[in-house]
Amino acid sequence: MGKVALITGITGQDGSYLAELLMSKDYEVHGVVRRSSSFATGRIDHLRRGNESGGRPLELHYGDMGDATGLRGIIEEVRPDEVYNLAAQSHVRISFDQPEYTADVVGLGVLRLLEAIRDHNQRHNRAIRFYQAGSSEMFGKAEEVPQRETTRFHPRSPYACAKAYAHSQTVNYREAYGLFAVNGILFNHESPRRGENFVTRKITRSAGRIKVGLQDKLLLGNLEAKRDWGFAGDYVEAMWLMMQQDESGDYVIATGETHSVREFLEIAFDRLKLDWNKYVAIDPRHLRPAEVDILCGDASKARKLLGWKPRVSFEQLVAMMVDADLELANRELRSLGR
Repeated sequence: MGKVALITGITGQDGSYLAELLMSKDYEVHGVVRRSSSFATGRIDHLRRGNESGGRPLELHYGDMGDATGLRGIIEEVRPDEVYNLAAQSHVRISFDQPEYTADVVGLGVLRLLEAIRDHNQRHNRAIRFYQAGSSEMFGKAEEVPQRETTRFHPRSPYACAKAYAHSQTVNYREAYGLFAVNGILFNHESPRRGENFVTRKITRSAGRIKVGLQDKLLLGNLEAKRDWGFAGDYVEAMWLMMQQDESGDYVIATGETHSVREFLEIAFDRLKLDWNKYVAIDPRHLRPAEVDILCGDASKARKLLGWKPRVSFEQLVAMMVDADLELANRELRSLGR
């Protein structure tokens, strides 16, 4: 029998890639989804049907990071060996507009989940392992570049503050209760499955639509912000590796390279032989009240202890996203009968 894993935030980019990885390793995978009037399971529908080798399909459970009782019930029902917490209101700019909701889901939600796991372990003499999805945004206005596990946090958004709280609670439960609890401090990671309101996917989605004549303008914010961008499919492998270690700890996952939004924009439009200057305008609504100028990670610890390193380069990542979104734009065009 394979292990049992529970993933919160399974309908998101990382959740879908992680579910695929775990199912390929013979895990029984369960996911937590929020109840809504419309299904948002497009990224994982292929997994819910099982696979050709006769494996078990993905099983979903309704739950919410704001509902402690519901989370406890899911833990009791699923009895997982590993819990991966990927649930979040993860858009930094939106967190300024919804600070309380972001703090509740991203920060207190982790505390609720940790308490549910601690209580379950104690009552059933079990040892559930816990993964917390941290973020490079916790470093914010860090004085040290590149940032590593020992770099002091200086969060610059409600989202980052909530993630820093969740990080500290994870460390606290590890030290106070002996819980196997790891923090993955993941730097920006993208893919064709990235949400369309995130800047990288917004760029590639718009480039594809502009190329086929469905769009004529792209509005962006700060083009000079620099980030350490990797491929989400590579990063979920690091999550799994952290959970297989003899001892729990915290790990920075990053490529060690930085590129500006402007560079991403140029490569994406160049791939489609477009001059981005003709289509892009700056919209102040997309600027953050407190900007994070540069994030660059040092993943030396993960390379040494986990044997992990990124496989997809920055240029390959942009090309992958552009190609996928050009195909999507062409499908959209055909659906309109054009």
